[in-house]
Amino acid sequence: MAAPLFIISVPKLVIAQCKAGIIGSFPALNARGKKGEEPLLEKWLQEITEELNQYNQENPENPAAPFAVNQIVHRSNSRLSRDIEICVKWKVPLWITSLGAKEEVNQAAHSCGGIVFHDVINNTFAKKAIAKGADGLIAVAAGAGGHAGNLSPFALINEIREWFDGPLMLSGSISTGHSVLASKTIGADLAYIGSPFIATEEANAKDAYKKMLVSCTSENIVNSSLFTGVAGNYLGPSIVNAGLDLKNLPSANPDSMNFDELAEKPKAWKDIWGSGQGIAPIKSILTTKQLVTKLENEYRRARRLLLAGT
Repeated sequence: MAAPLFIISVPKLVIAQCKAGIIGSFPALNARGKKGEEPLLEKWLQEITEELNQYNQENPENPAAPFAVNQIVHRSNSRLSRDIEICVKWKVPLWITSLGAKEEVNQAAHSCGGIVFHDVINNTFAKKAIAKGADGLIAVAAGAGGHAGNLSPFALINEIREWFDGPLMLSGSISTGHSVLASKTIGADLAYIGSPFIATEEANAKDAYKKMLVSCTSENIVNSSLFTGVAGNYLGPSIVNAGLDLKNLPSANPDSMNFDELAEKPKAWKDIWGSGQGIAPIKSILTTKQLVTKLENEYRRARRLLLAGT
């Protein structure tokens, strides 16, 4: 699955991901329409649904993958109820819930045949999510972009797999086919990949952002709570370019997180750019299809080498 990227994941990218054979996704909050107009989320879902349906009719032997919508289940997201209604109307097949697990959100998804995956950073949150009706989990391990956890993927996957045998994804520095195979080897069903898709032609990101990803490595990643109130990983050079001192970044209280404000004025991603640690393999800006093909070829080669014992 391609992770939902704030601001960056738009219909053009999601459609390209699904046509390339992987699950595409976007945050519902990315669809920021003007006040008084028809909700932009409605238009996005119509565009994605219709284009993928047409593609599937024209390619019955090689249909597109399904898509997912990320719902931010946080008290500051005043759009949540409206966005849920729209997603139910369009029968969104896959739902990703973050920053809060609520039974009513899961029930809404199930009412239209949807499957819910919940973001978790530890085993405690994982158990709560399943108890409240989530169908699957996304284990967000250390090194992931955005609001990453701090646990090793080995520890996190092992603890979850002790009691949960349902659908499980792994997020955190996955940017090659080799790491996709490693994810499956340690117990995940799917890899959850974000940062490499920022450096694609279809991504709604500034060229400077994409070029910075190509030029940076894990040494350039900075973890800070300043920008949203929750610790996240960012490209250090973008913080410096914004006039801040990397050695003296203040922290912010989680109570300062406000997704209504972020949706209307996405300050944390306008000049300060998020990224996971696994960016060293990003050597150029590719199309989404080229990136997926690259990952597939790497995965197949890694699997052959593993089976051959070399």
